[in-house]
This record gives sequence, structure tokens and C-alpha cells, in this order.
Amino acid sequence: MNLHTLLEERAAAGRPLRVALVGAGKFGTMWLAQAVRTPGVHVVAVADLAPDRARAALATAGFAAERSAARTLGEAGRRGTTFVTEDAEAVIEAAEPEIVVDATGDPAAGVTIALACARNGKHVVMVNVEADALCGPFLARRCREAGVVYSLAYGDQPALVCELVDWARAAGFPVVAAGKGTKYLPRYHRSTPDTVWQDYGISPEQAAAGGLNPRMFNSFLDGTKSAIEMAAVANATGLAAPPDGLAFPPCAVDALPRVLRPRDAGGELHQAGQVEVVSSLNRDGSPVARDLRWGVYVVFEAPSDYAARCFAEYGVVTDESGRYAALYRPSHLIGLELGISVASVGLRREPTGTPRAWVADAVATAKRDLAAGEVLDGEGGFLVYGKLQPAAASHRAGALPIGLAHGVRLTAPVREGQPVRWADVEIDAGAGAVRARREMEAKGA
Repeated sequence: MNLHTLLEERAAAGRPLRVALVGAGKFGTMWLAQAVRTPGVHVVAVADLAPDRARAALATAGFAAERSAARTLGEAGRRGTTFVTEDAEAVIEAAEPEIVVDATGDPAAGVTIALACARNGKHVVMVNVEADALCGPFLARRCREAGVVYSLAYGDQPALVCELVDWARAAGFPVVAAGKGTKYLPRYHRSTPDTVWQDYGISPEQAAAGGLNPRMFNSFLDGTKSAIEMAAVANATGLAAPPDGLAFPPCAVDALPRVLRPRDAGGELHQAGQVEVVSSLNRDGSPVARDLRWGVYVVFEAPSDYAARCFAEYGVVTDESGRYAALYRPSHLIGLELGISVASVGLRREPTGTPRAWVADAVATAKRDLAAGEVLDGEGGFLVYGKLQPAAASHRAGALPIGLAHGVRLTAPVREGQPVRWADVEIDAGAGAVRARREMEAKGA
């Protein structure tokens, strides 16, 4: 609760946290807009494959032109300015940054960046949850062995869920379920970039005018992003993945303790202690009143009759048994909150969530019957979506992670709703992300 004070002390001492951003998209720009106003933080570099985009992001975020005009990293470090480049590797290898924020969203790039940070003694804040779901436990272990911090990104839902889980456990409450909300209907698993806007309730013309990316939005709609994010939460907290994938039960915030309890207690969970995502739509398509579409939650249980009595005495909303309760947050602020991770990592050497074990996986699953010879188009595309699975089941089936399901050719047909397997595709075994994933599979983390 004293991060701001610590940041002010670093600013007063002339020793701000030196941070480099890789990837100047929406999330990165949102963080920059806050970083420019945060004491004790110096953005020494922004690396993006399109440097003009990085400069535009800095301008949008409120950086004065002279503040973002450093000609070298050394100049940026000396003068408190920001260096723009397309060479992320050079930034990570340089002495100036101590923390690297990966906001690329590309799983292969994220693996490369995290491993480079470990080699060069840089802490990494992994906005790139796609890379984390692919092989986060492996990357986090490499960083721990190198003596640096690997952290999930505060403001994104996985880190906020981890915070709620940690709160419950640190207060002595058994965690029954944790997760987030989203807009979901079963037919959305077949959604494509051509159909996504109708289900979002906007026209293609409106989407184009707003510069909205249909693949990104489709990943949210078809369930892929939920699978990826819940894999990250499960791997960080040890909560289980449901064996048949996320169920997406419709649920209002006041019904969380009733719906998200085990089936033998009258709820809809496969077991106590698992992740789950709740839908803002009833199965008939009607809206759930007081939904949690943009928020996160934790459901916990009173560990004693006395604690349950205290719930009642202090007006805690529970199920009818009085034993199950929930705490939730109705929204998240994406990159506007990322500074919490930067400060926690830089000042306390504490991650805002980090993978501890390989518990869950996001598996590439066919949206329709697929034929041999078709080339998979990855997250948010036309052919596959990500489905959450227990890691042991995914490994046993030889399932292909969604993070490696882009640009690979099928060598065998795959039926709709079935997982794509490693054996079903031609893949470059020498690619860095493939090697990292295979090493994690071999070692279990």
C-alpha cells in the first residue's frame, strides 16, 4: 500500500525505475499515458517494428517531442528522455533498462523477449499473455534461475484474478473458484473475423472507422482469450482447469456464490478450487442483469461455523447455506493500471502474479471440419479456437497449443470440436518458441 511513496522517494533521489516498452499498440500506449505522469518512472526506450507507430504512441500518451527524441539509449539514460527503435534485442542487451514490458501480443516474440531478459538480467512484465499461456512456467523458471522477476501484467484480468486469489488465501479462506466475465454463447466458438461484428452489435463500417481489429475481437468472442487468460491464472495460482473446458455459466454478480460452488453443493463447478469464466448472456441470448462482463471475481468458503456467522453479521452476500461468498471487481483498466506491476517488480522484486507450475493449457480446437493441407490461421482466425484443458490431459493427447497454431499446415483431417495435435501438423521444430514449449512439456515446467 506504499508503492506511490516509494516511487516518490526514487524520484527525489534521482533514481527512477528505468523501463523499456516493447510493442507500442493499445496496451502499451495506455501504459505510456500513465507513465508520463508517474513519479519515479523513466521510460528509457520504446521498441516497435514500426518506429513511427512508437513515436505516435508517445505523442498520444502526452510525451513532449523533445522528451521522445533521444538519438541513443545512452542519451536517453543521461537526459531522462526516451529512445525509439525497432531493435528490441538491442534494448534488452543495453545497460539502461532494468525492467522490460512486453506488450507485443505475439507468443513467439514473447518467448524470445523473456529469454533475452533472463540472459541480460532484466525483469520482465509480461503483458503478452499469449506467450505466458504457451510456456509461461518455463519462462518464469528461467527468469528465477537468472535472479530476475517474471510478472503478469496488472490491469489485465489474469493478474487481477491472481490478486483476489492471494487476498483470499492470505486471509485464511479456501478458494472455491476464480476467474472473470465475458460475453459468451456456445455458437461463438465458430465465430470468424467475417461474423464477429454482428455478435458485437456493431457494423463493419463502424469497426473500420474505429480501427478495430476483427481478429483480436474475434479471439475474445470465440473463447480463445478466455482460455488463454484462465490458463495463465491456473498456472500462477494452482487452481485447476475444468476437465471438459470452460463452461461459461450465465451469472450475475450477486449469484456468484450460488452458481460457482461445486455441483455436490448445488452449484455448477466440476470441483472446488478451479478457474471458470461467467457469461453476461443467458443461453437464450438475453442479457444477464448485473453481469460481470468486464470484471473479475473470487469465490471463497467460510472455513468454520464462526466465520460463516461473521459473514451473516456483517452483511456478506452468500449462497443459501451461508458458507460461500464472493469478492469481485466490476471492471479492469488494462494498460492504465500496468504501473502497479512496474512499481511492484522494480521496488519490491515482487511479481503481480507469476506462473509456478504447468497446470493448464489453451489447446487449438477445430471450429469446423478441417482437411489435410489447410494452413491454420491461429488465434482469432477462421479455423481454430483455444480451449482450456488440464495440462496433463493436453500433454497426454499431444495437443497443439493455440500459441503455435498460426501458419502451420495440417497433415491430417481434424473434426469440428476436436483438438489439433502436434502429429497433425508440419511445424518447425527448431523455432525458438517450439523448442521452449517442447522443453516445458518434457520437464513439466
